Amino acid sequence: MNNDPLHTALSPGRLLLPEPPTLAAGIVHSTFSVQGDASQSFLAWQERMSPVYDIRPSSSHAEDTFAASLSRYTIDNLSFFDFRTGPNVAVRSLGRVSTESVRDISFSVFLEGLPAQFLGGKPRCDAPHTPQVPSILALDMDQPCTIQSFHGRLLLLFVPRALVERSFPDAASLHGRSIHATTPLTRMLIDHLVALKQQIVGLSKEAAHQSFVTAIELLAAAFGREAGLSGNGRAAVRAAVYGQVRRYVEANLHDPALSPDSVLASLHLSRASVYRLFEHEGGLAAYIRRRRLRMAADELVRFPHLEVQDIAAGLGFNDASSFTRAFRRAFDIAPSELHAYAPLLQRGQTTQKRFR
Repeated sequence: MNNDPLHTALSPGRLLLPEPPTLAAGIVHSTFSVQGDASQSFLAWQERMSPVYDIRPSSSHAEDTFAASLSRYTIDNLSFFDFRTGPNVAVRSLGRVSTESVRDISFSVFLEGLPAQFLGGKPRCDAPHTPQVPSILALDMDQPCTIQSFHGRLLLLFVPRALVERSFPDAASLHGRSIHATTPLTRMLIDHLVALKQQIVGLSKEAAHQSFVTAIELLAAAFGREAGLSGNGRAAVRAAVYGQVRRYVEANLHDPALSPDSVLASLHLSRASVYRLFEHEGGLAAYIRRRRLRMAADELVRFPHLEVQDIAAGLGFNDASSFTRAFRRAFDIAPSELHAYAPLLQRGQTTQKRFR
């Protein structure tokens, strides 16, 4: 199902044409495509995407044919894809993210067709999709998600978390956020990414790498501006305080005394200022609760020999029934079920690479 031009017979006349330009040393390029009977092409696409996503049909009435393709460019630890896709649902389950070490942030830039829908969580979009205007969806690969895709084309970037957090202090909070190319900054970003795809054949590895880094900086600036964490001196202070609170919460998730009041007292911050910073998370209390639930999910998989109640209590959940209800609301699975799957998940764990 791969369209390999090397399998096409060349006439003597064509052999006289100059060879097409090649990529510079250090830029790795690969392609993959499927087209035709869905019973075969969809299965091939599932296998190709399996290192990162579990791919499912978009509905019980799947189309008879399926077509999709990807063109991948990799420079060191940076990956850039040009996708054309048909309808499908891509899933990263809680069990999967709890056993893998993939922690990149991905940015999907939807250029043609409807943008994918972020399911299994509350989409964070400030406005409905505007027809004919590209949109960008950010995802944290260290968090579970379900994405429904339609016919269309997108550019996809996988960015190491550390690079994102140079400009956006809490990369995890990007998960599920989307923005539209309706400002000069976002339009500049789209133009830059399209140009990178079109011109990468003629670039040196160093120039391509710098162009990629510039794209990351533009992405962080665009999402940071939407979150009020960039743009002026006051925004820089907000970003610094946001990072300070996040680090404190992360370091004290197992402290039973951790609460919004303890955070404010320890860091000498005002309630109003911290509430504004975490308003998009539903408040600081909701943020702490969400981080504790996520940590509980990891520990339920990592420590199958521990009792569910002990793991919950170690993260401040002293009421077993309320913990179970909160966990199920957050992840659509009971903690006892995930815990029971833990040995199977660990046995099936393999080293995953990005669409290798």
